[in-house]
Amino acid sequence: METVHSYGVSTTQYLQTHYKDTQSWFLLVSMVADLRNTFFVFFPVLFHLHESVGVKLIWVAVVGDWLNLILKWILFGERPYWWVQETPYYGNSSAPRIEQFPMTCETGPGSPSGHAMSTAGVYYAVISSLLTILVQEHWGHIKNCCVRGMLWASFWCVQVCVCLSRVFIAAHFPHQVVAGVVTGILVAEAFDRVEWIHRASLRRYIYTSLSLLSFAVGLYLLLWGLGVDLLWTLDKAQRWCQRPQWVHMETTPFASLLRNTGTLFGMGLGLHSPLCAEARRVGHGATYRLACMCTTLLLLHLLDSFSPPAHTRALFYLLSFCKSATVPLATVGIVPYCIARATGWHRKRNH
Repeated sequence: METVHSYGVSTTQYLQTHYKDTQSWFLLVSMVADLRNTFFVFFPVLFHLHESVGVKLIWVAVVGDWLNLILKWILFGERPYWWVQETPYYGNSSAPRIEQFPMTCETGPGSPSGHAMSTAGVYYAVISSLLTILVQEHWGHIKNCCVRGMLWASFWCVQVCVCLSRVFIAAHFPHQVVAGVVTGILVAEAFDRVEWIHRASLRRYIYTSLSLLSFAVGLYLLLWGLGVDLLWTLDKAQRWCQRPQWVHMETTPFASLLRNTGTLFGMGLGLHSPLCAEARRVGHGATYRLACMCTTLLLLHLLDSFSPPAHTRALFYLLSFCKSATVPLATVGIVPYCIARATGWHRKRNH
């Protein structure tokens, strides 16, 4: 495995040396590929354009990121930026020097890549859903083939850019991003065959959220009882990151876990709330959907600017859960209800 890691570091060094002019592009790609943008940007847009696609997107993103956490705990993957500092592989010769960036110092294990896995899963789910909708339009065979080819070509272009970006900033080894892409596609493909998520009850949402949380916490306690420290990477990140401010609490495993369970819980509350039912009864039309989309994006942008205080971990995790639950609740229930009531009152005044 040390040899594989050394080839990975060499790849990072090669990219940083020969493609230094593209540094800003790679940093942008890593920022856009963050799962937070799926929840705060892609989900509101897709949900208000096509509700079933938005619901599927949340399930794929949440379950995929949860599975990514479990796999990271099991596989114990190293990250290039700390491995190159600790490994005895290079012996007496000097280890390769690789540059670090603000998004390099993630605190969890490295395998498989969470960015690559979430991007592959989310984009695969969106494209497969979009193709299903377009096929129902009964386009000609040639047009269908052209659209299908362009969409899947775009998908793979995105995956290549994300993988190169994660290797460039020394957050992952090449084999980790490849594993992330493959696993993300498998998760999205599995949800292509699952229909109950579109009619899941509030009880199903709550039970699923509790199950994901309980399994992860149970696995952590089991391995902790066996003497396995699953937070071993946090010390490495704090020790080898060039700047302490680049080590962020939201990249810790439990922050990811509570973000996912909070999002799924909030989704269930939103879809089965009286607010959502009232919005569906009153609000219709493209103008209404556009108003909901723009208002939601503005509201979530303000919410995203709030960062829970990190000085107390318990408080940080609690507020992270609440913040994550608010995102789908606002998208599905609160904003559509307010817009629907406003348009409903306007229509009553006109009549």
